[in-house]
Amino acid sequence: MTYARARQLLPDPLVRWVYHFEAELDQSVFTFALHLPEGARVLDAGAGEARHAPCFDRQRYVAVDLAVGDAEWDYRHLDAIADLAALPFATASFDAALNIVTLEHLPEPAAALAEIARVLRPGAPLLIVAPHQWEVHQAPHDYFRYTCHGLRYLLERAGFAAVEIRPVGGLFRLLARRFWAAALLFRPPWRWLALLVCAPAALLLPVFDSVDRHGDYTPGYIALARRNP
Repeated sequence: MTYARARQLLPDPLVRWVYHFEAELDQSVFTFALHLPEGARVLDAGAGEARHAPCFDRQRYVAVDLAVGDAEWDYRHLDAIADLAALPFATASFDAALNIVTLEHLPEPAAALAEIARVLRPGAPLLIVAPHQWEVHQAPHDYFRYTCHGLRYLLERAGFAAVEIRPVGGLFRLLARRFWAAALLFRPPWRWLALLVCAPAALLLPVFDSVDRHGDYTPGYIALARRNP
């Protein structure tokens, strides 16, 4: 079951438990939008289907993507189709930006972050969500995985000050994701048997996640940075 489908069918607490990373991602975008002033011009760099647009109904949301990641996605809601390493916008023309699980799909992430920095006004915030231990996805456009140190390095080189980089879950959240993924590797009718075996472990494992105190085994990171003055 996809995250979008789960949100339609399952109680919210269960969705947040099973799809912890996705739920935290959505909450970070919602909170980011909540703290932006009304009328702020916001760049969604790597917007895909522009699913985060409703969070920015008080701001001027601009969705940009190269539109090559997923052949089944609907890219009609994009405001511009462009390479994030060559954005078609004037310098310092945005008040905020987000880059959500997109950095791994960019062959030149440093160049893309430098371009995002260019189009942001000094002091403007940037929200990034990037994977650390994920499966290959949107192949062949899947190039990198990131540690917190790698993210900080790239951000600082691009002209940002990293305000906060936090892991989204630890080892036991990661193991739970792996158990769900293992079950879904099987085809019906064997998938139902695999789910019976894997689901109890996947539901229980997150209880122990606080044991990984540093989040060294995290599925990914949420980073909040600001464009240097």
